[in-house]
Amino acid sequence: MNLGLSLIDFSTHVRYNGFMTSIRIEPDPISKITQMGDVTLYEPAGDQPLAEKARVATGRGEHYQSRSLAECISHVSTPTGKKPILKTMLTTACERNCYYCPFRAGRAKMQRMTISPDDLARAFMALQQGGAVDGLFLSSGIIKGSVPTQDKLIDATEIIRLKHGYRGYIHLKIMPGVEADQLYRAMQLADRISVNLEAPNQQRLDLLAPKKDFDRELLAMLRMAEQIRRDHPQERLARTVTQFVVGAVGDTDLELLSMTNGLHRHLGLTRAYFSAFSPVIQTPLENVAPTDGIREHRLYQSSFLLRDYGWEVEDLPFNDDGSLPTNIDPKRAWAEKHLRENPVDVMTAERADLLRVPNIGPKGADAILKARGQGKIRELADLRKIGIAAPETAAPYMLIGGKRPPVQEKLF
Repeated sequence: MNLGLSLIDFSTHVRYNGFMTSIRIEPDPISKITQMGDVTLYEPAGDQPLAEKARVATGRGEHYQSRSLAECISHVSTPTGKKPILKTMLTTACERNCYYCPFRAGRAKMQRMTISPDDLARAFMALQQGGAVDGLFLSSGIIKGSVPTQDKLIDATEIIRLKHGYRGYIHLKIMPGVEADQLYRAMQLADRISVNLEAPNQQRLDLLAPKKDFDRELLAMLRMAEQIRRDHPQERLARTVTQFVVGAVGDTDLELLSMTNGLHRHLGLTRAYFSAFSPVIQTPLENVAPTDGIREHRLYQSSFLLRDYGWEVEDLPFNDDGSLPTNIDPKRAWAEKHLRENPVDVMTAERADLLRVPNIGPKGADAILKARGQGKIRELADLRKIGIAAPETAAPYMLIGGKRPPVQEKLF
């Protein structure tokens, strides 16, 4: 079977006994990583995925030429602060044929590179000790099945943690359908693990990645991770995230957010990433139009309302076709419909009602509750003093002490 696993040619020509011959030179580990380039550009690793994607690649999946190590490093927001993270893979070869993926089997335009777990660990530690990085996002193509591939990912992480004593941030990818003990070990070693569902259900997944089983290979990993956390409550175990490919196969915002909400509430999901589809040449979806980035942005806004603001899926302002409006953020759309005529009084409202007002988040709601008990809120300027950004934009949806707050008209 031809899987298109050609390697980048590191060779030189020398003359021996009057004849020219080619000698293959194995690149050093950091050179291998550099040659891979920004292979994980579309795989967010931290808490601000849109910022990570600000450096947009052109010609996604083309031959990698004149790469620099800087392309492999992203400045990622983590639970312990912003860090330069090495984002890389153990191999860009893959036996799966996901229709949207630049690494799919048989795709000639993808040059393949493989690095051993030990070499990856040595390269990472050299970069970390040199101050170039302080964290790792590690993924891989699948070769000889998910279980052997996951073993290599775990091997690399164990070397970094146990042999080299690194205690910093590691985000580790989980391959589809791995074994329970592998998942448990990965959760012991990493700070965060990714189990990418890619689609909200099997019907959509069949059009994206027909060789993957949505329930048994993907969703089951998230269920298993939550059970592992429940079985080992005293251990510090990695949190789980997932990612969806948005817009390639007719998926709706309602489908994506319904699945996301269930994962947050029942399977302990830390967050969902939404990756706006970008077509890759030499794939079955190369002629599908790219997804507008504003849709991705609205999905993130809505998912935060579900996760952090206590909203229900039914509260979101879906259109009849299951899409979200793109011309207005979902919270303001809800407020326009419900709060214009029935504004929230910030002096008496419960926290949950304060969170319905545009520009008031969890920290802002807590600040209001504290300040009003001290008699410190009388006008919009007082809200600004306690950390509510641009309170005048929230003014149409609120009262202060039973009265609509006056808003100074803009002169220009």
